[in-house]
Amino acid sequence: MIAVLTADLIDSTNYSETLMSRVMAVLKEEFTDTETKYPSSDFNIYRGDSFQGVLQNPAVALAVTLHLKTAILRISTTKKGKSREADLRIAIGIGSLDYQGNTIEESNGQAFQFSGRSLDEMKYEGRKTRLKTPSETINGEFDASFFLLDEISDRWSTASAEVIYFLLKGLKEKEIATELGISQSAVNQRKKAAGWEAVNALLVRYNNIISKTFTE
Repeated sequence: MIAVLTADLIDSTNYSETLMSRVMAVLKEEFTDTETKYPSSDFNIYRGDSFQGVLQNPAVALAVTLHLKTAILRISTTKKGKSREADLRIAIGIGSLDYQGNTIEESNGQAFQFSGRSLDEMKYEGRKTRLKTPSETINGEFDASFFLLDEISDRWSTASAEVIYFLLKGLKEKEIATELGISQSAVNQRKKAAGWEAVNALLVRYNNIISKTFTE
């Protein structure tokens, strides 16, 4: 079993040239980091505003999803920018890999179909994250959880997303404060405002369930 992430930029036709250039640069940088952290993973941009990635370990798919999402949400093209300028819609598909091509575009299988079809459905439903697996029980549990995740992440400012981004990297509050040039108490406030404890609880639950079901 593998995980396939299929994503697109929301309302990308409204992005300025500067913003689109920045978003593409950030995505490429994050893809490189992800492929280094998780060997055998592979991410590619296609159609100019979409990307697809393959992860050999489905249990890390939600963490990677949030890492990519916060990397984009934290982007600001203005010095005083606090309003979000870009966002991602991401579908996670977990399933079999039936055909391994030379590139992601040439590969196929259950995971690809689940991910691609889910993303198409999300465009009409206003959803931003979704999981599709061969297990309807798991799909049902995480559909509700991901819906709540959408509600939480929709409230993140660039500042909140930035703190979540570094927490996902494993940095402590003091380290984040140094990275951002703010006080540790300010980091803690942003962390609480962003609902980090709830997000982290979902990450732990996802990792446990997916590991037991699909990777053990």
